[in-house]
Amino acid sequence: MMRRMTKKVQKEEQQLKENEESILKKAMYTGFVGGVVFSLLGSILYYFNFLEVSPKLYLLTSWVDAGWTDTWLGILFTTILAGIVSLLVAFLYYLIFKKIKYMWAGVLYGFILWAILFVVFRPIFTDIPHIMEWTIDTWVTTICLFILYGTFIGYSISYDFMDSQQTEDMIENS
Repeated sequence: MMRRMTKKVQKEEQQLKENEESILKKAMYTGFVGGVVFSLLGSILYYFNFLEVSPKLYLLTSWVDAGWTDTWLGILFTTILAGIVSLLVAFLYYLIFKKIKYMWAGVLYGFILWAILFVVFRPIFTDIPHIMEWTIDTWVTTICLFILYGTFIGYSISYDFMDSQQTEDMIENS
């Protein structure tokens, strides 16, 4: 009888550990997909002149001075790089805000990311014009894009976390 209880407890602990690893993997996947999708969306918005700054200005051309950065290869490389950088963004959200189940945390996170990138890190990115030189279209579009990105990352990670909590509760109560 005692041996069965021990095996059951071990099995539950193993399931809980696998569940936590699964949430982190989903968060990283969400981060990569979010980075790729919103980088492509930013490139499209730049192409149609909604933005004066393209994702490649702060992810690529500030660091690399080569002719290929202005071709489709530059956009592809920027998109992949945005997905990789977004892994860190998603991991930070996972560590700090995963337990918040409201969408507003993601909205705030997106706005904070916008402020960090375009205000705090501005001296690092030499190719980006100062935000006071932007048109109102660029202001509104970049803020909205980052808010949507933060909401996508935040809500996806929080939903997965809350779903896993319900699964853990079901495992513990069974």
